[in-house]
Amino acid sequence: MDNAFLANEKEEEPLDVEFFQGEKTKIIQPTSLNDPKLETLKQALTDWINGVLKQEHIVVQSLQEDLYDGLVLHHLLSKLAGVHLPVEEIALTSPAQTRKLEVILEELDRRLGPDAGGPVRWSVKLIHNKDLLATIHLLVAMVRCFQPEVNLPPNVKIEVIVIEVTTSGIKSDVQVEVLTEESDKGPDSISKSEREDPIEQLLKLEAHKVNTVKKAILHFVNQNMSAMGLQVADMDKQFSDGVILLLLIGQLEGFFIPLCDFNLTPVNHSEMLHNVTLAMDLLNDMGLEITSVDPQDIVSQDVTATLKVLYTLFKKHKGK
Repeated sequence: MDNAFLANEKEEEPLDVEFFQGEKTKIIQPTSLNDPKLETLKQALTDWINGVLKQEHIVVQSLQEDLYDGLVLHHLLSKLAGVHLPVEEIALTSPAQTRKLEVILEELDRRLGPDAGGPVRWSVKLIHNKDLLATIHLLVAMVRCFQPEVNLPPNVKIEVIVIEVTTSGIKSDVQVEVLTEESDKGPDSISKSEREDPIEQLLKLEAHKVNTVKKAILHFVNQNMSAMGLQVADMDKQFSDGVILLLLIGQLEGFFIPLCDFNLTPVNHSEMLHNVTLAMDLLNDMGLEITSVDPQDIVSQDVTATLKVLYTLFKKHKGK
């Protein structure tokens, strides 16, 4: 089967021996390209990118064709980590794209850490050559690092052909490549709902532990609202009209929400609900999925719902 594949590869596109010399190169097995799980993962990653970059008016249609020049990765890093690198916005030539990718991947590798897999799973060369496997590995690592609350399809595995060029010729082997891990690793592992709802788990702890976390989040909120001359004293109630929540989101994400889009001094339930709904829509557009929270919950001063929203913002921005 391997020899037949290599023969077909040579027929359709001659193998560049110098490109592979001294390296082990992985190519997705053609039959795996049609795996429904792989397609679902690709779509999930595409939707995630488009959600994060919606306000940038950047739309990705193909992971292979739209990420190789560094533009999308640059904007993702800027949006997710608040990092603004000294690179040109649009790199038109191949050398310029390579230089841009070098700067971006150096910063990403530093933030993702050695356990993420780079540079073993991805590299400037692979990303620039539109290598789908390397691109997926990089994007999965970015999701896990910057937005671990985002659900990716679990247990996605594909077959890859590992090609190695040696002095004695071309060696190939078929291996299984893990793209995402299993969601549950056994009956004693933490359940999916527990992983998604840390606040619900927190509220089951002793009262002093709950208050400690609430104080940390409150301190975080007031730190960011002080520049606007605002202070939150009662976290359970002061977010119910959506005003401070909207101002906090704008302050953290670095954008201005036009006053005509929301009610600065809401006087009734309808106006409060409008504000909170707008805030939740903004969080959604930023790719921050908050499970089991309805805008009405915030307006009704539901402590758990309010904490879930604030914890999501706290988790993303606390280190900045």
